[in-house]
Amino acid sequence: MKILALELSSARGSVAWMEGEEEPFVTDFANDRKHSGPFFEALQLCIRRFGQPERIVVGLGPGSYAGTRIAIAAGIGLRTAADAELIGLSSARAMIADGDDFAVVGDARRNSFYFARVQKRRCIGGPVLCDELELRERIITLDIPVLSAERLSAFPSVTLAYPSALILAQLGGAMQIKGSDTPLEPIYLREAHITTPKSRIVKITQ
Repeated sequence: MKILALELSSARGSVAWMEGEEEPFVTDFANDRKHSGPFFEALQLCIRRFGQPERIVVGLGPGSYAGTRIAIAAGIGLRTAADAELIGLSSARAMIADGDDFAVVGDARRNSFYFARVQKRRCIGGPVLCDELELRERIITLDIPVLSAERLSAFPSVTLAYPSALILAQLGGAMQIKGSDTPLEPIYLREAHITTPKSRIVKITQ
């Protein structure tokens, strides 16, 4: 099966291709949420070199919502063009790690963090939101690697690591799935926060 994987949830993006027993292809690049040019250049190179995929795997985060939404939109467009299967997987499952048992943490903004536990490339817990104290209590008892795709000043012992499109391709290639029309969405850690504009009093003078 021809498998294309897209991963844009962190500051290091990647695109990967797997096809049968052939040597897989992967390219990574700096992923700036304000400039997606390197991603589309890598994607175009991959499609020109290998053709259309039969299955597309997209990393859904948690992480950069902007990057994840770009990857989802690209995946939807390619699925339509190639009549391919489209699936989404947690990016936490695809972290580059030594061993099959690790935890993933990250900054969830608004003075909060997220925590997820991964075993054998399956999320067995989380991601859950917690404050700084709760996260310290969670990780202090762990004797497994604790990874993050961004440097956390409050947790200097956490290892910097990034999700990999190649691992997503491997996971997606091992899945037995049937076609689904369920739309892909980024992994949201909390409900959307909407700020309503303040009302203004307009004085009318004659």
